[in-house]
Amino acid sequence: MNLSKILKNAFLVVIFGIIVTACATKKSVKTTESTSSSTKAAETQKADPIEKLDALMQGDVYIGSDTVKELASGVPDRVFFATNETILTTASRETLRKQAAWLRQNPNVTVVVEGHADERGTREYNLALGERRANAAKDYLMTYGVSSDRIKVLSYGKERPVDSGSNPLSWSKNRRSVTVKAN
Repeated sequence: MNLSKILKNAFLVVIFGIIVTACATKKSVKTTESTSSSTKAAETQKADPIEKLDALMQGDVYIGSDTVKELASGVPDRVFFATNETILTTASRETLRKQAAWLRQNPNVTVVVEGHADERGTREYNLALGERRANAAKDYLMTYGVSSDRIKVLSYGKERPVDSGSNPLSWSKNRRSVTVKAN
């Protein structure tokens, strides 16, 4: 009797260990030394396409700024998302905190938060995903004191790409929410 309980518990422990090991992921951290902007520009021109891609993306989230405009001086207008995700990254939360601070200082301004997706997936799926992304940004703005009455949500899905390419970098630029002044 006791032997069967011991074997059963040992079996469960082994299965649990296999599951945990199978689900584990390895994350690597890249460190870079600071260099002058001219040196970085020269390195980027010499870099192969994969290195350029790594410089503009963290995982599959766009971290570049060539498509970013400003909602106000020093306040970026957009945040980016991973594939099929609505979770805000650390950089996205920082951008939304800046937007919320600006909106609190300008109480007469109303905004529209537009949700966007990349070209993959059906039109219906991407419209729903864009709406969830816009609502994630709206909810975060509301946690920082912006009234929900001042924020409207609109999803464009995949209908308004900022980059019409069909590659991972283009897709990452298109997975975004954009905060636009409505008045």
